[in-house]
Amino acid sequence: MKRRELRPGIEWVGAVDWDRRLFDALIPLPDGTSYNAYLVRGRERTALIDTVDPTKADVLWAHLADVPRIDDLVIQHVEQDHSGLAPAVLARYPEARVLATPKARMMIADHLGIPAERVTPVADGETVSLGGRTLHFVHAPWVHWPETMLTYVPEDRLLFTCDLFGSHLASSELHVATAEHVAEAAKRYYAEIMMPFAKTIHGHLEKVRRLDVATIAPSHGPVHDDPASILAAYDHWVIDAPSNLVLLPYTTMHGSTAKMVEHLVAALADRGVPSAPFNMTVSDLGAYVIRLVDAATVVFATPTVLVGPHPSLVVAAALTSALRPKARFAAVIGSYGWAGKAAETIQALASGLSAEWLPSVFARGLPTDETLRALDGLADTIAERHKGLG
Repeated sequence: MKRRELRPGIEWVGAVDWDRRLFDALIPLPDGTSYNAYLVRGRERTALIDTVDPTKADVLWAHLADVPRIDDLVIQHVEQDHSGLAPAVLARYPEARVLATPKARMMIADHLGIPAERVTPVADGETVSLGGRTLHFVHAPWVHWPETMLTYVPEDRLLFTCDLFGSHLASSELHVATAEHVAEAAKRYYAEIMMPFAKTIHGHLEKVRRLDVATIAPSHGPVHDDPASILAAYDHWVIDAPSNLVLLPYTTMHGSTAKMVEHLVAALADRGVPSAPFNMTVSDLGAYVIRLVDAATVVFATPTVLVGPHPSLVVAAALTSALRPKARFAAVIGSYGWAGKAAETIQALASGLSAEWLPSVFARGLPTDETLRALDGLADTIAERHKGLG
């Protein structure tokens, strides 16, 4: 991809990674991703906003081949997919100063090996003039690291938001072209990265609204020329009550737990409660966490391995807990051979959930009529708790 103009004198100089399928050895990337860096020129100074992932160094150098001078390197976030090439940029442009939050100063030294004295800390609300253009810095801690900031160019009503409002989406389109496609990718990104910090992000959304923003340029995915649309989506994900939806992450070894899941799904449907089962041995974790954004209830369904839950449900419970969704209710169902403490273990692993735990339902071996009646009772309880949810 060639250098792309956002405004006269402001260009995208990032890289599109069509082939990457896993991020942080954890997050599936079904649509690849991009690493967005931006060149901002004033009459007197030139700034580079972020870099690209080191695997795409050749792309950044191609974009900067005819750029003789960079005066300011803005590091909005220290994670390497944004800042990994900062040492190389400073080697190529030794006159450049590094601008970052005070919190980032030592983190840059720790993660990138750039001496702390090379970093010029900027305060929340501080401005730097490039000559006819201004960089206005907005601290945004815990989006999703403690040192993150946004960079606003008021003359162009352009806000560089780092990871906020981003999406893991490789595209030849610089700007959002198909709202539905980007909305799904942005929701996946929010669920996997931002959801644990929803309360903090709520405050940052208000900061963004106080700015006169016409364009939002994140560090991953396409640029948003309709800020109201992505802000409304974040409002829904962050603020709105969960939906009338039950998620059932499950695994089955000999079919007993699967039969229980099938029965509960049918019982919930009879009571007007939609549900979504996810077999955690084959499901895309990203697809699961997208639905987790909206679900009011999570029911973990596991067979017993030795005396504990199946390892795939250990992962599901720990991941669900770490992401801190809005779910209000949770339960554990499953089966065992002779004895077990799967329910207690799942509840401990998912202790990060701010949820009411409903009674567990377990079968020894195959589910009996009594088991199925207990599942019907659980469905009754969930339907009652979900009253009033959309």
